[in-house]
Amino acid sequence: MASPFRAQIEQLMERIDGAVSCVLMGFDGIMVDTANRHDVPPGATPDVQTLSMEFAHLIAQARRTLESVEGGALEEFTLRTDKLTLVVRVLTSEYFLACAILPRANLGRARYLMRLTAPGLRADL
Repeated sequence: MASPFRAQIEQLMERIDGAVSCVLMGFDGIMVDTANRHDVPPGATPDVQTLSMEFAHLIAQARRTLESVEGGALEEFTLRTDKLTLVVRVLTSEYFLACAILPRANLGRARYLMRLTAPGLRADL
């Protein structure tokens, strides 16, 4: 049975041209749900679930650091490589949404659509 988040995550991924995967994950590194584009050749991009899991700790640490220096609450985090861009939007103190997009994708549109999707996901958490 699909989680209540699946439709929202799939819809988000379909609206971002160049998206390869979107993951809803806890800062503890446990994945809640994911949507993957199936037309991406194997090995063309890193495993986004593993990447998100590994970066969960880093993002949590960045949040704590910002709070300790009164830098404000972390809302978004972007990591860009030559193969993909990982955009992370913090949803709650326990969960975040991560979308991996190809270099040709429109980063601004991805950020905008993630910002629009966040309240719905947050309400269901």
